[in-house]
Amino acid sequence: MAAPWRSMAAAAVVAAATRRALIPAAAGFVRPARCFCEKVSSQPDQYTGVKISYDDFHYVERLIPPLRVPTPPKHEHYPTPSGWSPPRGVRGGEHRGASGDPTMSGPLVLRVLASAGRVAERAAELVRSVLRAGDLGIVIKENVNDLQTKADRLAQQSICTSLALKFPKLTIIGEEDLPPGEVDAQMVEHGFMEEILGHKCPAEYENVKEEELVVWVDPLDGTKEYTEGLLDNVTVLIGIAYKGKAIAGVINQPFFNYQAGEGATMGRTVWGLLGLGAFGYVPASVPAGKRVITTTRSHSNPVVSACVDAMEPTDVLRVGGAGNKVLLLIEGKASAYVFASLGCKKWDTCAPEAILHAVGGKLTDMHGNSFEYHKEVKHMNSAGVLAALTDYEYYAARVPPTTKAALKP
Repeated sequence: MAAPWRSMAAAAVVAAATRRALIPAAAGFVRPARCFCEKVSSQPDQYTGVKISYDDFHYVERLIPPLRVPTPPKHEHYPTPSGWSPPRGVRGGEHRGASGDPTMSGPLVLRVLASAGRVAERAAELVRSVLRAGDLGIVIKENVNDLQTKADRLAQQSICTSLALKFPKLTIIGEEDLPPGEVDAQMVEHGFMEEILGHKCPAEYENVKEEELVVWVDPLDGTKEYTEGLLDNVTVLIGIAYKGKAIAGVINQPFFNYQAGEGATMGRTVWGLLGLGAFGYVPASVPAGKRVITTTRSHSNPVVSACVDAMEPTDVLRVGGAGNKVLLLIEGKASAYVFASLGCKKWDTCAPEAILHAVGGKLTDMHGNSFEYHKEVKHMNSAGVLAALTDYEYYAARVPPTTKAALKP
């Protein structure tokens, strides 16, 4: 039994005078509790603080509609050995490991990618579990469009710790600046995606060394949409870079198929590697005669609007999440991804870029410059993002000079 999410979400938006929306809970559904924003205290490593309603930040407070979310399965690999604790000192999003897994063999790139695929699935389970429980633990970071939730924090801890234990020489850079501390053993994922290990590694990556890779992690891309019930926008992103270039990536959609009804499998993992291709989705093309532009729904401004208009679109899709936008490109739901603004960072684009390039597409900044993903690079993509599966040059030629002037690399 399932109810259309869109209509339920609309019914859950309550006016200021009506604080509690009554949503009938169908059998088997869980009604999460009311969500609050938490204002970060003077000590940024703490997540406790004054609870402030969304209205104080020009939001309309919502109740999350009932949602059927599968209970995360138990894993054979838990718990980790007694006495173990993950590395401390995780600051600025960078995390290094303490021990590897000598039982894994084969080309390193495939092993890291296979591990990232399974780790992303575990992170997706955490993202669904937090939503089911209802306590999102929302924190305002730089502004009201830049949020962090309990799901962001748990997912990043799980991803970074799981990868660092297997591959101690990796450089792993995550979005969230988290305080040092131990990670619950139940959050550590030791497995990997067998299907990835079954592929032959492209020759140029067969002898890559662990210390040559940089992994970029966005534990929950589309956090704002997650808090608003726009669950199809939400992804978990793990990108792998070699010599400053995005070469492999994983995009997990935790809520894929969430409107499909009882019995449908929720969630999917899309992955790709340059020289091998991309997997886990159904390729498609935008219908002939259509030029569909996908762009930001939360960072729009006159520069963004002018650039989108310059593309002469037949339709515009304003959605959240870089991972979500690139999935729209490769599945034929959008022609180009146009983001003429600040706000997008390397952990947003590394995995999507690798997957898009693996199938012949192109992702650059608004000047046509390729992004670099080495460990010392600045995190902000200050010159925006332009991407397309086909006809990239058409869109690049139509970026207005005013847009390029406003966005400096």
